[in-house]
Amino acid sequence: MIGRVATAALAILLLTGPDAMAETQPAYEILSFDALDGWDDDDHDAALKVFLNTCGDMDDPDWRAICNAARDAKSGKTFFELFFRPVRITDGADPLFTGYFEPELDGARRPDARYRYPLYRMPPEARRGTWLTRREIMSGTALQGRGLEIAWVDDPVELFFLQVQGSGRVHLPDGSYIRVGYAGANGHPYRSIGQELVRRGVFKAHQVSAQVIKNWVRRNPAAGLELLYHNPSYVFFREVNQVPSELGPLGAMNRSITTKRSIAVDPAFTPLGAPVWIEKAGRDPMHRLMIAQDTGSAIKGAQRADIFMGTGDQAGREAGRIKDGGRMVVLMPIQRAYALLPENIQ
Repeated sequence: MIGRVATAALAILLLTGPDAMAETQPAYEILSFDALDGWDDDDHDAALKVFLNTCGDMDDPDWRAICNAARDAKSGKTFFELFFRPVRITDGADPLFTGYFEPELDGARRPDARYRYPLYRMPPEARRGTWLTRREIMSGTALQGRGLEIAWVDDPVELFFLQVQGSGRVHLPDGSYIRVGYAGANGHPYRSIGQELVRRGVFKAHQVSAQVIKNWVRRNPAAGLELLYHNPSYVFFREVNQVPSELGPLGAMNRSITTKRSIAVDPAFTPLGAPVWIEKAGRDPMHRLMIAQDTGSAIKGAQRADIFMGTGDQAGREAGRIKDGGRMVVLMPIQRAYALLPENIQ
């Protein structure tokens, strides 16, 4: 997932670290389209357009044939119903939807009194294995004067969280943008600062979120800096110039993802590029056809999805509110769908 982590899922990572869940043998159930709550009311043409963004990169012959048919489709709803069957995949874990977004920081190409915190390209020596820690990089001079700065931003706390997510945009004073993506890290293990605050007794586990941590660091500058140093991992960036600023960031398929139509999934269960029907519960229910175009460190399980909510602060607030149950159903090519079933019930 372009090295990034979900917003609500970010809270999971902030508390637990990136360890993956153990794999469980999945179960498969083929459903009818009539069984999908709200199917007839969705904008299937919008979903078809997003599907076309990445289906050409799917290698298997059945997906390639379907992608060719998609290019000539006159009706998205007819296309999906003709070529797919809905498959509910379960692994014993409860369904969980979270949201993520593309952070947007204020910055400049050159430093000044406001823009003092650099985003660095990866130095050659960091590619050779474990290198300097976060503390050594931030408090030392190893990267200074080498022309490795992509930009300078005005908020070290937002920069830390940009590193956790791994990608974002920098809004420049002239109104233009720099989009940055994950280029690598210094080789040190990720350590959770949320978990550290819980260990110290500052917060209970259920209280920790990205915004709570940001506020605490800002209220306690000296102790906050030490808290950031608790995570020795340090992320370097690259400019992503091939993506226009009006489009979404690159997902795991190296194509722009689309607000409220792209999701991150666990590719152990859901093929990247596949259409996925979601029925998200909660305060703001969402029943719509999405396309699985991204992955993430905290996105593990057959009924686990992360909804891309867009770019900037408002998208971040919307994403941060999502931590809901529901149901997700993968649309599979017909023969592939039936091949998933045990032989005695096909």
